[in-house]
Amino acid sequence: MAGHSQFKNIMHRKGRQDAQKSKLFGKLAREITVAAKLGMPDPAFNPRLRAAITAARQENMPRDNIERAVKKALGGDAEIYDEIRYEGYGPGGVAVIVEVLTDNRNRAASDVRSYFSKSGGNLAETGAVSFMFDHVGLVEFDAKVATEDAMLEAAIDAGADDVVTGENGHEIYTTQESMREVAKALEAKFGEPRKAALVWKPQNTIMVDDENGEKLMRLVDTLNEHDDVQNVYANFEISDALMSKLGA
Repeated sequence: MAGHSQFKNIMHRKGRQDAQKSKLFGKLAREITVAAKLGMPDPAFNPRLRAAITAARQENMPRDNIERAVKKALGGDAEIYDEIRYEGYGPGGVAVIVEVLTDNRNRAASDVRSYFSKSGGNLAETGAVSFMFDHVGLVEFDAKVATEDAMLEAAIDAGADDVVTGENGHEIYTTQESMREVAKALEAKFGEPRKAALVWKPQNTIMVDDENGEKLMRLVDTLNEHDDVQNVYANFEISDALMSKLGA
């Protein structure tokens, strides 16, 4: 059941390295507003809103900002955002998925396509690479909340599919349908998780050389810096030496 994480911290890179907190808060607020607008404004009955608020808290987003983002959805004057998934290939043939919330589809498509092209990759049709990923639930906890054995036992009892424990913490994977119940059971035992969301988990990863690795990390960073981009997933790994060099 337990195994080695395939993410190599790429999906968390934005949160750790984005020095422009206002931009990050803007993205988090956008997700909170969209989640509250699409479902109930109470996070207890809206899993997406709960996950969005959890993510905001983990980035130390002020409570006032969170409440304002929810109220914006209730006021009926919130911008209308389109949720779009872009798929493509980065340097070395690596598969990349980009999740976007935008009020301007043409701008988002043009910018994302440009980023792929400049990196030596190309944007593809929807569905071109997503079959290489599993769309699953992810619940994360800090390493200090439990031992590896304790978390594994609790996750199994809660109905999780997989658990990965490392120095950065515990990653618990679930089906889309069971994520809410698994998260609730684990929260009752270990406290609020640092993340609870649906993610694209690569079925397999490609080890790339340092040249392509640098290009790919630049592509990921460039995409993450765009205001409309919410999440970036890719199915590659880079060497530990390059990870250290890039501060990933």
